[in-house]
Amino acid sequence: MKGFGTDEKAIIELLGSRTNKQRVPMVAAYKTTYGKDLCKDLKSELTGNFEKLVLAMMKSPAHFDASELREAIKGAGTDEACLIEILSSRSNAEIREITRIYKAEYGKSLEDAISSDTSGHFRRLLISLSQGNRDEREAVDVAMAKQDAQKLYAAGENKVGTDESQFNAILCARSKPHLRAGIFIQDSSVYICSFFLVKCIRNTSAYFAERLYKAMKGAGTMDTTLIRIMVSRSEVDMLDIRQAYVKAYGKSLYTDISSDTSGDYQKLLLKLCGGND
Repeated sequence: MKGFGTDEKAIIELLGSRTNKQRVPMVAAYKTTYGKDLCKDLKSELTGNFEKLVLAMMKSPAHFDASELREAIKGAGTDEACLIEILSSRSNAEIREITRIYKAEYGKSLEDAISSDTSGHFRRLLISLSQGNRDEREAVDVAMAKQDAQKLYAAGENKVGTDESQFNAILCARSKPHLRAGIFIQDSSVYICSFFLVKCIRNTSAYFAERLYKAMKGAGTMDTTLIRIMVSRSEVDMLDIRQAYVKAYGKSLYTDISSDTSGDYQKLLLKLCGGND
């Protein structure tokens, strides 16, 4: 960034070949070495979606998630899909760190922010998810899982109206292996699959593959969604997402990113993607 012009290729190579744990300390090291704010310098040198992608990569996962939740909530309208995406796919420890950072950064608890910007069952569902109290054990009691499936059936399809508290108690508190073992093998509970939270629980990689596909298909690109998922999943389950993408859409994620984006933005996204399938 020194002098006239910016060496974008060097930025892409440097950031695209480092892990998040290697990138984040660069901010403090840059200030120590040069007495300047790295993110402010990047912001002044870069533009557009390339700038947004680079700045997202300089944040820790929890800081990035907190900022994305803030953007999803503030202003007119609410990005409900973003709220569900983050709160349903992060671990208990990750959610607790996100809520801690949210309060520290924005002076308001995440729960209060959700409460003031959403309503009804959706608000109660999000607040349940934001507690970070999901059972995370891998072991599954199949009999208990089937009992939960029956409870959900009784709470929903088998009665007039829906017992929302029963849905929240099971879908937001039980482990994902438990839910997969019980709910989704029950023919009588197929209706639950229309529930917006369930896709992520049932098959997280396929869920993110679908989110990426929808972000790029048709006219225009949902760049905020594309950036968020590519940055947040690049070191978590990107290979699984790539495989799910090919299986679902018959072409690689790499190919679609290549055809839907351009320039330095495209090059850095492809670095995060990690390869063609």
